[in-house]
Amino acid sequence: MRIKVSLAIFAAAIAAAQDVPIDTARSTITIHVGKAGLLSAAGHEHWVNAPISSGSIDQSALRVNFTVESAKMAVKPDPKVDAKTQAQIQKDMEQMTLETSKFPEIMFRSSKIEKTGEDWKVEGTLSLHGVTKPVVVMVKRSGDGYAAKTMLKQTDFGIKPVSVGGGAVKVKNEIELEFAIFPKK
Repeated sequence: MRIKVSLAIFAAAIAAAQDVPIDTARSTITIHVGKAGLLSAAGHEHWVNAPISSGSIDQSALRVNFTVESAKMAVKPDPKVDAKTQAQIQKDMEQMTLETSKFPEIMFRSSKIEKTGEDWKVEGTLSLHGVTKPVVVMVKRSGDGYAAKTMLKQTDFGIKPVSVGGGAVKVKNEIELEFAIFPKK
């Protein structure tokens, strides 16, 4: 009798610890790309949507992982930019910056999640542009999901920020990422 009860408890514990898929329809990653250089006033700031294509959260085992298909990332339309320039910005991001045909996926895998007061310190690896680096992100609970902001340097991942006019106008090396990740209900 004890063995049956123990097996039932063990099976329930395994079922409770399973990964829950990320709600890809509600979850978002937004990237802010700033401008720099002597003539930066002539440049544009960009916000990029990076839709999560797949992933999971295991709240009991404190794990998270997700994948973004780089070709699905889209520069948000800027009312100050004409359609032709907007299309060129998108093309430059896909071909020059992300090289989406060569590096089709961006992946994050947590390795350690630690509760720190009201927040969580999430450590893991980010694979971007063929380079995998450790990253640390402070995450907050946001309703039934999780939110975070962090900064990354493009050059840390082998990406050379776009530059024109001999560097008079260029994309900032540091980009800001804002996450809102929700488990499926």
